[in-house]
Amino acid sequence: MNPIAKQYIAGLKKAYYEKQGKESWDHFEMVKHGLAEENIRKLKELYPEIPEALIDLLKYVDGTYWREYEGEKITFYFLGSDMEEYPYYLLSSGEMIENRDLAAQYYKDYIEREYDEVEVDERITTTAKDLKWLHFSDCMNNGGTSQLFIDFSPSEKGTKGQIVRFVHDPDELSVIAGSFEEYLNMLMDNGYDFINEEFME
Repeated sequence: MNPIAKQYIAGLKKAYYEKQGKESWDHFEMVKHGLAEENIRKLKELYPEIPEALIDLLKYVDGTYWREYEGEKITFYFLGSDMEEYPYYLLSSGEMIENRDLAAQYYKDYIEREYDEVEVDERITTTAKDLKWLHFSDCMNNGGTSQLFIDFSPSEKGTKGQIVRFVHDPDELSVIAGSFEEYLNMLMDNGYDFINEEFME
């Protein structure tokens, strides 16, 4: 397993245990499973530069948003962002494949800078037709407030593989990390602050 992914999962478990979430974590570990080999192949066909750290997270759990495991649908906070204490779900490999055109469909006008009032990071391309974003996470509000993407088609000022965060109201597209591993390190450095006793069942 990718060392950053392995470290991230171990730290996440510790954070759940320390925030009164031991029962939730133990149940999650008991029912979840990883993605099928077929979906690894499909993801690598669509995104040849998909980070191994993300593949390894999916090998550990193939999605945490109303994902059915052993006949039981689970919702489980697995990720965060630069938005303090705000939790996100990991999408399943199937959702990542299905959502491959979502960003170009929903954010074309923003990417092409058609609205002055919408802030768009200069490291993001201005050409929606060439967009290659992997949608890997939705926030706790069903993705309605925020979504996360790996950007394989940055502007000249950006970095291939950078992490883009969309946030709604006011709408904004920002680069929050230069790579997926840097993103996971950010969450670890922030002490998994999105795991909060308030959100425990």
